[in-house]
Amino acid sequence: MSNTALIQIIGAPIACKEGVKDSWRDVARWTEDQLKRRFGEAVQVRYYDLFDVDCLSMPNEAQLPVVLVNSEAIINGGKISIPAIRRKIESLLETETA
Repeated sequence: MSNTALIQIIGAPIACKEGVKDSWRDVARWTEDQLKRRFGEAVQVRYYDLFDVDCLSMPNEAQLPVVLVNSEAIINGGKISIPAIRRKIESLLETETA
């Protein structure tokens, strides 16, 4: 992969009975570990808290979590899916080698 695939994940802390959990941030770290094992330094993962000043603009009608690969939203609500992210990165790889 000649360029770095930038994966941006937007989430927010979740309030629950035990307090506030930052589950999406934890999943984003785990996602980064998995993607780095497969693609090495060709991927870069950044997590943004919805309430942070530097958070990206959300796509219209977005639901958390939002996952973008090279600025294209591929996940909008539901779960952070490593297979979906991996498929997108692999399709970018195929495009580059074609």
